[in-house]
Amino acid sequence: MSARTILVTDGEQRAALALVRSLGRAGHRVHVTSRRGRSLAGSSRFAASDHEVPDVLTAPAEHVDALVAIVGRVGAEMLIPVTEGSLLAVLPERERFDGATIPFADFEQFSAISDKARVLAEARALGIAVPEAITVQERAELTPELVRLLRYPVVLKPSRSVRAGAGRSSKHEVRHAADAAELQRIGRELLGSAFPLLVQRRIIGPGQGIFLLRWNGRTVARFAHRRLREKPPAGGVSVYSESVAADDALVAKSEALLDRFAWRGVAMVEYKVDAATGTPYLMEVNGRFWGSLQLAVDAGVDFPALLVSAATGEEPPPVTSYRVGARNRWWWGDVDQLLTRLRRSRQRLSLPPDVPGRITALGEFIAATLVRGRNEVLRLDDPRPFVQETLDWVRGR
Repeated sequence: MSARTILVTDGEQRAALALVRSLGRAGHRVHVTSRRGRSLAGSSRFAASDHEVPDVLTAPAEHVDALVAIVGRVGAEMLIPVTEGSLLAVLPERERFDGATIPFADFEQFSAISDKARVLAEARALGIAVPEAITVQERAELTPELVRLLRYPVVLKPSRSVRAGAGRSSKHEVRHAADAAELQRIGRELLGSAFPLLVQRRIIGPGQGIFLLRWNGRTVARFAHRRLREKPPAGGVSVYSESVAADDALVAKSEALLDRFAWRGVAMVEYKVDAATGTPYLMEVNGRFWGSLQLAVDAGVDFPALLVSAATGEEPPPVTSYRVGARNRWWWGDVDQLLTRLRRSRQRLSLPPDVPGRITALGEFIAATLVRGRNEVLRLDDPRPFVQETLDWVRGR
């Protein structure tokens, strides 16, 4: 694979750091953009430069203008947006990035696969298990009569995590409600842009991700992991995870689902395995790089390098085997989830029954330092990102 000049956005993200390290080690010249110009990924020894750009959520048009200018200035042959917000801003303006490949599906496909309600409908049509759910189009539909009919606990998911508005975008988080009163309270707090809103039965059990790189109708790479801990503890981003063997049936279902969207590029297909029945329920699909990307690379599936290879016309042989049992821990993310567990009650955190109590959580945190595994950010051959993240964490306290 010949060396390329590549621009990676959202340098604050762990996925961006994994991209920079992977592509830099592969011999590419990698530049980074971030909101501050001094970011986690930009601190890596594999980053050629770190450019400050406007926040993509508050100033998406200005953000794209800045990216166009930087692509021209550094001579980038490829642009890799990392977050959903960046992809929503960049993909409609693809033609402005003269000569720079953007290795993702078209905007229409990305927009469709980012619509949780549509993804679940397509999955249901394929026979993939999905949680019982209703779609609430607007706040006024959350009537006392409706909420009394639901089976609790429930999960509230805006149909889109990021929604574009007039000159800015809004980002929405998943919420949990234990009963009708809590659902109505949360409904009153939500922004109008959070609607349509999915109200789903909560599936109690471990999270499992199927990660795929699809290109021209074939799977170039596949990987699976299970989440050992998340931030926030009730469900969110993985802070401690382990590679597991990919279930062939689940991979086939995930591939079929992506094919319904004629998907091209990387994707994370997220499931929850019902602890009572063992049934994997589809949660959502993220058509972008994921936070725990470094675990896949460490286990032997170098998604960033494979994506660049496929997007530049090469046909890399499929990567379907990798090291099972590899563990990665995002240290400061794990510290955050532990502090949250120690400071807040189970009820306030909406913790499911399978999440251990505070003392057990503390013991598991300590035990994780004794078992074999890797620190996701701290690498002895590239220590600056961990120093940068530590400074940012301390400043944020």
